[in-house]
Amino acid sequence: MSESTTTRTELTSQYTAQVTGDLEHNVNEQDRVNGEIQALQELLAALRHDHSMLVNMQQALGVSPAPEGPTATGNGAAVPAPREQESAEPSAGKRTRAKKADAASGRAPARRRGGKEPAGKAPATKAAQPTLVELVRGHLSALDEPRSAAAVATALGQAHPERDIKATVVRTTLEGLVAKNQAQRGKQGTSVFYTTADRPEPAATPEAEVQPERSA
Repeated sequence: MSESTTTRTELTSQYTAQVTGDLEHNVNEQDRVNGEIQALQELLAALRHDHSMLVNMQQALGVSPAPEGPTATGNGAAVPAPREQESAEPSAGKRTRAKKADAASGRAPARRRGGKEPAGKAPATKAAQPTLVELVRGHLSALDEPRSAAAVATALGQAHPERDIKATVVRTTLEGLVAKNQAQRGKQGTSVFYTTADRPEPAATPEAEVQPERSA
């Protein structure tokens, strides 16, 4: 009985030491992985912030929106004619290569086959849409008095509900027009107002009209 008890005690001690060591190793690994996750999350947040700023700058400059890239690949991947002509190839990978080859060669093959005429019209429709710079400049030209960036954004959002127009992007666009001498900026108190460059300054016009009335 004493020998069996001693053996059990030794085994228990060995297992206890092993479990304790494994537990410490597990905790250390968790700390290491958590540290890596936090670092990656910070990096992802920084990348998202940079992406948002770049998108706002792109829209302010009137550059075509970025989603045109995926649209082009979608047109190349949806061409049915190459599948019919190359149906003799048994491999799905060869079909994928044929699609990529059509997409890389441009839109001419799709026009020849005649099966993607609607897809050819879609880019033309997108190209016909005015840029945010054109919308903002046209809105200012149609106004008889200065407007704030928030008011311009609200009016454009109501006129173009299909577009995601934000006040911050509109303000950046207005500042870009001011920098190009295509718009003027004025202040009335703490508020900033904008108008077209061919009109009097936003802040001076209301004051010039009010003073004669008071003197009268």
